[in-house]
Amino acid sequence: MPDFQARFGEIDSDGNVFLSPSRQSIITSLLSAGTFVGALGQAFTSDSLGRRGSILLWSAIFTVGTAIQTGTSTSLAQITIGRFIAGLGVGAMSAIVPLYNGETAPKALRGMLIVLYQLQIIIGIFLSYVIDLGTHTVKGSASWRIPVGLQMLWGLILLSGIFFLPESPRHLLGRGKEAEARRVIASLNSVSEEDIVVLETIEELEIAIKAENEGGKATWAECFSTRNMLWKRTINGMMLQFIQQLNGQNFYYYYGDTFFKSAGTQLSPYVIQTILGGVSVAGTIPALYFIESIGRRNSLLIGSVLEGACSIIAGLVGHYTLAPAGTPADQLTPRNKQGGDVLIAFAVLHVFSFSMFWGPTPWVYLGESFPLRVRPKGIALGSATNWLWNFLLSFFSPRIANDIGPLILLIFFGMLTFGFAYVWLFIPETKGLSLEEVDEMYRSGVKPWKSAKWRPSERPVHDHPASEFVEVKEDKEDRA
Repeated sequence: MPDFQARFGEIDSDGNVFLSPSRQSIITSLLSAGTFVGALGQAFTSDSLGRRGSILLWSAIFTVGTAIQTGTSTSLAQITIGRFIAGLGVGAMSAIVPLYNGETAPKALRGMLIVLYQLQIIIGIFLSYVIDLGTHTVKGSASWRIPVGLQMLWGLILLSGIFFLPESPRHLLGRGKEAEARRVIASLNSVSEEDIVVLETIEELEIAIKAENEGGKATWAECFSTRNMLWKRTINGMMLQFIQQLNGQNFYYYYGDTFFKSAGTQLSPYVIQTILGGVSVAGTIPALYFIESIGRRNSLLIGSVLEGACSIIAGLVGHYTLAPAGTPADQLTPRNKQGGDVLIAFAVLHVFSFSMFWGPTPWVYLGESFPLRVRPKGIALGSATNWLWNFLLSFFSPRIANDIGPLILLIFFGMLTFGFAYVWLFIPETKGLSLEEVDEMYRSGVKPWKSAKWRPSERPVHDHPASEFVEVKEDKEDRA
């Protein structure tokens, strides 16, 4: 955008304004740095302020950061600081929202609701591409102030909407607020407070919380302890986020315009990213069904195979058929154009497959793998891993691609092959289990490849009619 370059760029020896790679790196990396810090920082507020209060705080921080960027005139320092502050909110929310969804959703809908969260993110990214496409030719600062400033609207919507949502019942019980937790569980399941579903959930949570609290206050080091296989859950969460970022799909956003030009297209980078954004939206919609029908584990395995096939075909075809970068369109041979067409087709299939499987599933798994005691910290470590590798990928992949071209896709093929093996050996199936049952499954030591057939032990509450628990509840109230 010319106005953005004029305000924050530099002037070369010929008097032309340009945005140097170093300044681009600063502007880009400060957001990534903020997301990393925010993802870790939310672990401290999620317990002290509650899930609901924490969402309110970090939404406000994001909105302030966006306002600082929008109000910038020519100060590079101001816009980078604004991006860092906004990044704090983005990183924190990427961890809190799956945490909140996982703790409030009924187990039969938990996976679908977290995928829906991912779908909303993808739709938001797609809309940002459409807005960029519509404003990048506008003269003056509106070309970049409109896309940046509109982010404040979504921050304000979240700030307002959170007042209409309940606190996590698991957090409430952890704070000793049983009556309020009972009301929330009843409301979320559309049943009365005396319903057997509420009674079972309360008993299940109280048993789990009591066992967790016996060890005293949770620490970061406990996430890697042998207690209840926490080290394995933490490593699994971090590894899935690491593999997700190295699936290769983001590379097409950074380097895709080169591939499209090799096929002879005249599409601008703004149109290309809008096309890929639309493909991502279309791919995430089927994930709402697949996450509960075929499960988390199978989604990751199938995704690894599909994306791996796309990577190796696109990488080899691109290497052997594409013209060198920068070749004028009128000098492209039919072989160059055909190779470019094949590469583009498999790039689109790769992005589509990622959106169905590896895009949402690691977030679902992260949101349901940890016991209440360390859940904010465990999710924080996974989210921070995602943002760290997101930054490293955006920083290094264009440089690597400049050296080896489409062969960089073979690196992603290798990572997807590794991802398939890792999921098969270490990732259990958590579909259809409550968060407490996931905890029990890990403690049982079941092999991941046998976990789909694992069933939780019977709980005592199943052996008693609901009326008996109503009497117990009334008896407790009388004693109080």
